[in-house]
Amino acid sequence: MTVFIMVAGVFTGAGVWQETTARLAEAGGEVHAVPLTGVDTGRSAESMRTAPPRRAPVDLETHIADVIAVIDAVGPAPGREIVLVGHDYGIHPVLGAADRRPQHVARVVYLDCGMPQNGVPALAAVPDRALRAQLSDSARYDSLEGELAPPSGDEWQRWGSTAGLSVAALERLTALAAPQPLGTLLQPLRLTGAVAAVPTTGVLCTRNGVGIDLVQQRVDLGDPTMATLTDPQVTFFELPTGHWPMLSCSSALADVLLRAAAGEGRRLRPADVSATPVHLRPFPLEVPEVPRDRRGHVDLYVPDAKGPLPAVVLVHGGPVPAGARPTPRDWPTLVGHARLAAAAGVIGVTLDHRLHDVGDFESAAADVTAAVELVRSDPRVDADRIALWFFSGGGLLTADWLRHPPAWLRCLAASYPILAPPPNWGLTGSRFQPVRAVTQAGALPIVLLRAGQETPEVAATVEAFVTAAEDCGTHLELVDVPNGHHGFETRDATEETRLALRHAMRSVVTRLTGGRRTVRSSRV
Repeated sequence: MTVFIMVAGVFTGAGVWQETTARLAEAGGEVHAVPLTGVDTGRSAESMRTAPPRRAPVDLETHIADVIAVIDAVGPAPGREIVLVGHDYGIHPVLGAADRRPQHVARVVYLDCGMPQNGVPALAAVPDRALRAQLSDSARYDSLEGELAPPSGDEWQRWGSTAGLSVAALERLTALAAPQPLGTLLQPLRLTGAVAAVPTTGVLCTRNGVGIDLVQQRVDLGDPTMATLTDPQVTFFELPTGHWPMLSCSSALADVLLRAAAGEGRRLRPADVSATPVHLRPFPLEVPEVPRDRRGHVDLYVPDAKGPLPAVVLVHGGPVPAGARPTPRDWPTLVGHARLAAAAGVIGVTLDHRLHDVGDFESAAADVTAAVELVRSDPRVDADRIALWFFSGGGLLTADWLRHPPAWLRCLAASYPILAPPPNWGLTGSRFQPVRAVTQAGALPIVLLRAGQETPEVAATVEAFVTAAEDCGTHLELVDVPNGHHGFETRDATEETRLALRHAMRSVVTRLTGGRRTVRSSRV
């Protein structure tokens, strides 16, 4: 028999699992939803406004002890396997308990949560960066015995996507919510390492921003933090919903948990050190060699032509691990585009920026701005004729240029971009919102290369952008690659891809060198 021990996320106690636990029990499982001290036994948000805060010290170790108590009560027995399920914050006490009772735990399920590390508090996983900074500041001056009031209504979006929740479900989430003891978020998680031997399953809620394919891409990029996820003991499932699947699709969640307990699920492919990674495969077009002129974090590929010349500045995506080598400006896709631009008679530019983590968009944006100014100040460049071309996760950086396009920006292009921040990136209130910014793009021409086989979570952001652009009459040209995947230049070396690349570059160069095309959509 499988024994499921369920630990809820921030603000939510044992009651949030009601439908899921019923389904698991019907399937023959034994289920325990863990009541967490200070949450299940805490006060309502309304009582917080009318009574002094409770001062009992409750921290992460308190909740770890709550989970251990349930594990010990269940006890080891032949034919009984304990599966610990941690949602959101709940993965922290789950890991703490599993680390102390590894011999009793058959599997740990990470339900739409991060990968907590030894010595790091749960605060680091709070998606809303402004709120995280606020809590971090308060921790320096206040007692850790306070409480954080639960969200209400639209405020839940600061903690994760509410996609899939009906109005009634969202109201129920709000009604069930309880204050979260601050100590549970601020006390560092302490692990001995024993939990590393316990098999794990990750359940990703794709409408909260991450799917299995995106995780695989991080592995392929050589991100060392992802390497452990390729262990054969690690499996993955996806649910096409937001951050609270126990309320939006409880039956589907229960089915996934049953399959996880049986060891099922998709396994990630290890990065093949003997093979060329996808992002380092050759550019699919034959382009003439052009000397590279390196200036700081910028490389210029200047054609042998009388200047000053227009320039296409190519902005890579991310996040890219800080230690990745070669750095993005030397990747075949970026170099190939730069040489293709030079072959068309304009200067191609590649650059490196500091988008190493989802918290780095401010730094990356500053790097791009500095690179553009460096390029425009070069005497070989016509400073009044610049195009910016963004790729993948760099798509969020388009927002600044769409919102206030300078006169010298003659065209903006994007290849398989992310055009709205995933909810779990913590950028909901940030300026990096291309879908909103495009309404202010005015007459700026936009060329958008769209991958027909894009991951659903990225494709949704592209469609939202296209809809917003069309609604406000933006000069948008779509270049569709129906059979192309994310990163199609080096992943799909097909004639379809080659035609799309040539077509898109011609469109950008045309806008740099003269007339504005009126083509609204292209399918190649």
